[in-house]
Amino acid sequence: MTTKNRRPSASRRLAFLPIVAAAALLIVPAGLLRAEGLNQGAFVSGSETYQFGHHSIPNIPITGAPADTDWNRSAALHDGSDYRLYFFRSGSRHEIYQFAFNRRTECYEFGYNSIPVLRLRSIPSNASTQSFAMLHDGSTYRLYLQDASDCSLLYQFGFNRSSETYDYGYDSIPQLRVAGIPRDADWSRWMMLHDGNDYRFYVFRANSITEFYQAGYDPRREIYEWGHNSIPVMEAKHFPANSQFAVPIMLHDGIDYRLYFPTR
Repeated sequence: MTTKNRRPSASRRLAFLPIVAAAALLIVPAGLLRAEGLNQGAFVSGSETYQFGHHSIPNIPITGAPADTDWNRSAALHDGSDYRLYFFRSGSRHEIYQFAFNRRTECYEFGYNSIPVLRLRSIPSNASTQSFAMLHDGSTYRLYLQDASDCSLLYQFGFNRSSETYDYGYDSIPQLRVAGIPRDADWSRWMMLHDGNDYRFYVFRANSITEFYQAGYDPRREIYEWGHNSIPVMEAKHFPANSQFAVPIMLHDGIDYRLYFPTR
């Protein structure tokens, strides 16, 4: 999903977030969102920024979405072959719609090379489905929910190929903790990815559309820790004013770290 094929520097630093000049462009209320596409940027190697259009198709249309798509709850991943985009079904805690990028049309298409509707099973009673994150780590598709009372506690699901469902605790550590994130984080705007080596967690700074925090997974302690093997604070630059900054999305495709915002 890139116009170039350049690999990031060996430092493998990562970043993401949006930038708009005026504070008046902050975050549009979630209820106003209906996405027609994604604004795309990528991490600029050797910097601490994600830049709109860098190594990227600047805007990617989304087509074929069901009428009851919940545009406010989204995640994405790259599985080594396909770029995949997900939205919850409106009003549902258990069903998500799956899209994939069609290189021929340069669109994310509902059901393209995908199971159109996926289900979550055995969701813990205290898990929130107001937002979610997904990644593929080279072997397993993974989905994450936050605890409704403690956003730093994550519930982990794995994709069960036999049932074609995301099952809580399947091939997974059921619960993971995020530690050390600054107190001014906006936990409603969070993302995760796997870059081939590290699992990474991101969360925007409250009242900012340009700064976000990065944590890396420490396997010895089995926690995501702010700044672990990471650039602690990242920035997003030059994303257009029609970006829906309340719904940041990230993935790593084996070459680039990518940041997306639905258009409004």
